[in-house]
Amino acid sequence: MRHQDRVPPLVWDSVLPALLLLNVVTTYPARELPVAVALTAALALPLLWRRRAPLAVFGAVVAAAFVQWLMDVQLPADIALLVALYTAATHTGRRGTLLAGAVVEGGAVLACLRWVPDGAFLTPFVALSATVVAAAVLGVNVRTSRAYLAAVQERAERLALHQEQQARLAVAEERARITREMHDIVTHNLSVMVALTDAAVYAQHRSPDRATAAMLQISETGRQALTDMRRSLGVLRTGERDAERHPPPGIAQLEALADQMGAAGLPTRLEVRGGHTHVPATAQLTVYRLVQEALTNTLKHTPAGTRATVLVECSAQAVGVDVTDSGSRPARPAAAPPGHGIPGMRERAAAYGGTLQAGPLPGGGWGVRTRLLLNGGGAASA
Repeated sequence: MRHQDRVPPLVWDSVLPALLLLNVVTTYPARELPVAVALTAALALPLLWRRRAPLAVFGAVVAAAFVQWLMDVQLPADIALLVALYTAATHTGRRGTLLAGAVVEGGAVLACLRWVPDGAFLTPFVALSATVVAAAVLGVNVRTSRAYLAAVQERAERLALHQEQQARLAVAEERARITREMHDIVTHNLSVMVALTDAAVYAQHRSPDRATAAMLQISETGRQALTDMRRSLGVLRTGERDAERHPPPGIAQLEALADQMGAAGLPTRLEVRGGHTHVPATAQLTVYRLVQEALTNTLKHTPAGTRATVLVECSAQAVGVDVTDSGSRPARPAAAPPGHGIPGMRERAAAYGGTLQAGPLPGGGWGVRTRLLLNGGGAASA
């Protein structure tokens, strides 16, 4: 049985017909041999094609057995009926199995009526009926097992495909998260450094002290950018331990962000309402990045003299973020490619069930508003 899969099925199917023919040739007398060989061949040789055409083979074997019964010849090859019944049961449904079993059972009744002596009918009939039922039940069990294994294999393939799709989605989500994080870090710090550099160049002759302060602020901004980059890359490389050494910014760091933006030329007023200690760290990071991106956009796209206001409202269920400014924005060229800032902000807000609104204000200026829901938990990708 260990080597069964290595041998072609036709070889296995030919074993029984060969043994039956060999038995007839070696045991029957010469005068009965031609008829016995012909009937044995008619009964056994169709089994060679039982896997390809089980119902046709069953019909051929039944027809040969009926001819045998008409000729009143008893042969060991009648076992081919049980093999044909088993094969039919493995390839047909319940109705086909019952019909095939009834046909073979009818043959058992006819055989007992002709070849069993009077008074001894019951015992051979019960024995033949038991073999018929056993062959049919064995075929049904094999068919059921094959169907079960096929269903299990299909389910395993679907599960493997689902896991592969989930892995791809996780990779895509992680790439999007890293892209948003790198965009926010690089864009914000470079924008601040550019603004401070311009201020330092402008003030280097008129006010050396202000130029020096601006250069120091540039250095501090660069170090902060490096820290943020190390933290983000450290989480990817070493996991939570590095994140504990360099915790992500949150609502408490918004004041330093407002001071940084003020030093870069964008006076920013910050107001935080309600306690934020209960807000998860991931949600606080989302609030910080939303405010950072909104203020960076204001710094990049508004003229000098623009002022910004940041309002953060914390409650047990949600955190509201409202960033407004007083500056006017130039019209965007139609051919200009869309930026990544606002779409990234929308993705961050959507991770907490929020809908971000960004657009011009009725009285002038620009506003960014959203509300992050805390009762549903933060997304890992926030």
